Amino acid sequence: MSAATPEFSRLVPLARLGRDRLPQRIEATPAEREALARRLDLVALDRLSAVTTLWRDGSGEIVLEAAWEAEFVQNCVATLEPVAGAASDSFVLRYGREEATGRLLVLGLEEADFEPLVDDAIDVGEAVAQELSLSLPAFPRHPDAASDASIEAERAETPLAALSALRPRGAG
Repeated sequence: MSAATPEFSRLVPLARLGRDRLPQRIEATPAEREALARRLDLVALDRLSAVTTLWRDGSGEIVLEAAWEAEFVQNCVATLEPVAGAASDSFVLRYGREEATGRLLVLGLEEADFEPLVDDAIDVGEAVAQELSLSLPAFPRHPDAASDASIEAERAETPLAALSALRPRGAG
């Protein structure tokens, strides 16, 4: 993480964490949503909330379980018109001192992702923001945007397309 404070930061000091679970509900403020929308290249981020739980497991690692929901607006990749979207997901992260455990970052499919501890706190807000960024549609399309097939069909109906069909093969 950089020295700059993330747009949606919710720090939980490690000193607060024990074996008992620490649940919390977090929600981005309008200013945080606006800043995060800029970072994620969204037209708007209308809602971002999560329920998180942190605790130390028997090995001393810290476990973060989170379930989040978001509503956002992106630009259509074809028409640049606004496209409303929603996403929700859950995730589990494990935090620990990599050098202390000697842990390799090669994980099985059933194991949670591992994050090395950097400071004396875990930023659950930034973890949620990163998961949101991974869940956004890469190529949002407006419902009225022409599909690739319809664009090809339109090209095939143009006068130049008809002329090119008459050209002998190999002529260029």
